[in-house]
Amino acid sequence: MIKLQLIGHLGRDVVKREINGVTVFSFPVAVNERFKNALGILQERTTWVDCSLWDRENLAPYLNQGVMVYVEGSPRVEAYVSNTTGALSGALRLRVSQLQLLSRKDEEKRKAAVAEAPLVPETDPVEEQPADDLPF
Repeated sequence: MIKLQLIGHLGRDVVKREINGVTVFSFPVAVNERFKNALGILQERTTWVDCSLWDRENLAPYLNQGVMVYVEGSPRVEAYVSNTTGALSGALRLRVSQLQLLSRKDEEKRKAAVAEAPLVPETDPVEEQPADDLPF
């Protein structure tokens, strides 16, 4: 058995379908990787993995575009001929056996807002009291 573990962001909201009476959710996960090339220049590469989650309807409201997730499951590679170019292509697919939400979309927005907030000045705007005038 081959097991693949990924941490990434959902590329879009889940698509729900039913196969033989079982609910299946499909969604792409973007896994970002940063590395330095041979010249020492920092580069970023994104690998997309098509995921399918079977019979877990309770997770549907939480699986929205941008949410960071940990997914684990059995991978398979599929080859296909592109409809637009006619070229042979491939796709990495993962049948998810375990999924964990690492962040919610609103939490990501909150973190971004905190990061963009103005810095607190180094000095306190309240008047400093003289050392001999302690309040206790």
